[in-house]
This record gives sequence, structure tokens and C-alpha cells, in this order.
Amino acid sequence: MLEVGRIDRPHGLTGEVVVTLLSTRPERLAPGSVLSSDRGPLTVRSSRPHQHRFLVRFDRIPDCDSAEEWRGVDLSAEAVDEPDDGTLWAHRLIGATVIDQHGTRHGTVRSVIDNPASDLLELEDGRLIPAVFVVGNVAGSEVRVEVPDGLLDDGGV
Repeated sequence: MLEVGRIDRPHGLTGEVVVTLLSTRPERLAPGSVLSSDRGPLTVRSSRPHQHRFLVRFDRIPDCDSAEEWRGVDLSAEAVDEPDDGTLWAHRLIGATVIDQHGTRHGTVRSVIDNPASDLLELEDGRLIPAVFVVGNVAGSEVRVEVPDGLLDDGGV
């Protein structure tokens, strides 16, 4: 399962909620779509774009009081096959070993952090590598990077 969004807060009195979509696939919020959460599945009844986020009605959130109880809940969905067009998919990078242009291993990618300038690969030791330095990857296995001198001065792993 991939994390695809988060319920941020209620919107109005009818159970509609503000959802931040972490996926580049807005069809994840199409009516009839089922998303998973730690509280069980949610079926999308309706959704519409709103200020870079979405206003969504779910089958299990009938009113504003119920919506408040869902604040901060993460939403997940099954992974779908992505085209092999060079796009970096976060779930394919997590768990991969980072190898620089000199062949030095620098550890494993723990997460991918959304950042306006460039997404950041977070290594298990907390170091961050801007995704713009990624030059190749093998899903879940390795991430090849070409980084400026000094960015990963750690002696390798």
C-alpha cells in the first residue's frame, strides 16, 4: 500500500473534508474509489479541487462532528503500474542503496520528503540528498547519484 493523501480538516457542516493528495494521480479521489486508512476503508462519494487540495465526501463521514474525528488520518491505496518514462516514484526509491558517481555506497533511502525546490531523499542516518542529483535507479535496489563534492562526505558505508 502507498500513502496517497491525508485528511487535513473538516470543511463545512455536511461531512466534507479537506484532503491533501500526495499522489500525482487525482483519479485516486474519483467517486467510487476506495482508500485505506488505519480506521478501515473509505469510499469516495464525491471530490472537487480546492486551493491546491481537494474537498472530499467519504461514505463513512456523514457530518462535521464525524469529520473532525478523521483529522490527520493518512490515506493509502494499492500501487498501480507506472509507465517507465524516467519518472522517479518514491515507493521505488525507499529501501534502495545510494551509490555516488565514484561507486561509494552511502546507505539506504528511508523516505522521500516533499520539498518545493526538489524532493529530498532521506537516508537512514538522516542525511538528505536532493532528488535532482539522481541519475538512475533500480527499483528498491539502488539509486545512482551524481553529487557535488562535500555533500556526502562520510567515507561511505
